[in-house]
Parts: sequence; C-alpha cells; structure tokens
Amino acid sequence: MKRETKKLIRTVVISTVVLAALLYFIPWITIFWLICGLLDISRNKAKNNMMFKRYFAGNGLLTWFLSPVNLFIDLISPRNPGVLKLDDLPETHRAEINEVLNVFRDQKDNIIADIDAVYGEGRRGMYVYRWFGKKQIDNVPALSGDYKYVKTIAVSVFSGKEKTTWHYGPHRLSYRVLLNLSPVETDKVFIECQGKKHFWHEDPLYIFDDTLFHRSINDLDARRYVVFMDVARPSYAPGIIDAGLSFVSTVGGRMKKFFYKNWKLIGTGPKTT
Repeated sequence: MKRETKKLIRTVVISTVVLAALLYFIPWITIFWLICGLLDISRNKAKNNMMFKRYFAGNGLLTWFLSPVNLFIDLISPRNPGVLKLDDLPETHRAEINEVLNVFRDQKDNIIADIDAVYGEGRRGMYVYRWFGKKQIDNVPALSGDYKYVKTIAVSVFSGKEKTTWHYGPHRLSYRVLLNLSPVETDKVFIECQGKKHFWHEDPLYIFDDTLFHRSINDLDARRYVVFMDVARPSYAPGIIDAGLSFVSTVGGRMKKFFYKNWKLIGTGPKTT
C-alpha cells in the first residue's frame, strides 16, 4: 500500500473517531461548529477533496475553530470579495498602504541589499519591520511611523525553486497586501487563490483574504522578494476589529514561530511600540 494511501486512511480514521466522540459528548456545540465550518469553506471556489481535508483535518483546523468569529466579522464589515483591488478599500486605508508601499518602491535596492546581507541560506524567510503593531527591525526610518490600519510590515523571501503548500490563514480581522519588489517576466512565479493564478509580472500588487485556500510558488532558480502586509479590515464596528487585532498581537507574537516553523524569521523579538 502506498504511503499516501496509508496516510489518507489514517487521517480518515482518526478524524472519524474524534468527530464521533465530539458528537457523543457535546453534540450541539459540534453541530454548530460543523455548520460554521461548512459556511466558511463554502466561500472558496474551485472546491476539491484536498481543500476540505486540510480545512477539517489539516492546516486549516485553526481557521475552522475560528469560523464563528470570522463569520461574525463578516457580518459587521462591508462585503468581502476575497481578492481585492486597492480601490475596493476606503481612502483612509489606501493612503496608509500607498505610503508604506512607496517606501519600498523608492528604497527597493537598499532594502533588498539589507535582506541579502543577513539572510544567508534558507528556503523561506521573513524580514520583519513590524508584527501586528509591534516594531521590530528599524533600519528604514520612513517605516517607523504610527499607522492606524497597517499592522504588519515585512518582506517575504523565497529561495529559488521554493513554494508553500496549499493552506489557510486563521482570521479575517485583516486583509493581506502583497507587492513583488522585482517581478520577472515569467509565469513560473505566482500566487494562486480562488481557482486563479496571479502572475506577478502582470501586476506586482495583490490584496486578498488569506483565510481562503491559497499557495505561493517560485519556480525560478532565483530569490523572490515580496512585501508582506496585514491591514485592518474595514468594518462598521472598527473598535471590535482593533480589539481583535490587539489580541492577535499578544497571542500571535508568541505563536508566530509555530505558524512560521518552516521560515527563517529575521528581526522578530520583544520590541514594542
């Protein structure tokens, strides 16, 4: 029997046993969470077996656990299109996003040189200037301002022939904003979400809800540098979003090495605002 088949059988058996136990001991809570999970995952397009397997029994388990919270955030926020254009965001958000991205556009060469000087070897790296409001690396003065909406500022670095697996982000308190600093004229470098591949050479900017099933691919034998930002989601109840992001800042700071265990984290530490 092939290893993949054995692994699938083991996953199905364990998941069935756990689900049966939960339905027996806490049936109504389990049914509630199953309904929330099904509503949550239904937002994804191009559905397949792997999408459901990873959501309910893989790297999407935390997303499933938080599905009631995420669905509530949807109720108190403007419609979430999944993949956004900059113009889909309020002017206040756009102004901050453009302010940060223009720093990277203007200082691209120096920033990449700084990263290369300390990155060394590694498959994937995250060079962090700010992590959910907490300041980290402070060698670019233009990024040291106080931002109301931009919470995380970093650069994601992929070595050549590197990719992520298909995965889900945990929460919908923020949108993910990405900017490829050095797009190459090729279809071998892209991010894929909602059944579509976004090729960086066609548009270096990509904004999306990272609780959707997605992956990122660099199939060239060269490094890929992408600005990585988390921006507070526009909401009819911004105080709730801010409180949630404050909680994420506290808890996520302790857990980021777990979520990014396959990444080389550069600049993360105890610094705060």
